[in-house]
Amino acid sequence: MLFLWYPKCSTCQKAKQWLDERGIDYEARDIKLQNPTDAELRTWFQQSELPLKRFFNTSGLAYRSLSLKEKLPGMSEEEQLQLLATDGMLVKRPILVGDGFVLTGFRPETWGTKLKEMHPST
Repeated sequence: MLFLWYPKCSTCQKAKQWLDERGIDYEARDIKLQNPTDAELRTWFQQSELPLKRFFNTSGLAYRSLSLKEKLPGMSEEEQLQLLATDGMLVKRPILVGDGFVLTGFRPETWGTKLKEMHPST
């Protein structure tokens, strides 16, 4: 699994600790240093079946400074994906990408349920 996080983010730290406590193998990637590409975001968006807005870090400084709350409704999906690919700090974190699933944000109950579905022995 791929775990995208920002090490200074307390929610990301909790998610990492949660994964580690359960012995779950993952590859960690700093979302600020190695931003998801347009192609990755497009694939994850399609796999997740989530609204594209769920991929935006709506509480982040970058989101607010660009006035995206007002601008996103008028942007196409293509424009939104391209924008997300420009700055990892715009992207909701943490993100957990596994075989057949994508989880944005950390909700322990959701992560636990999904991991049990995908890996019953976990």
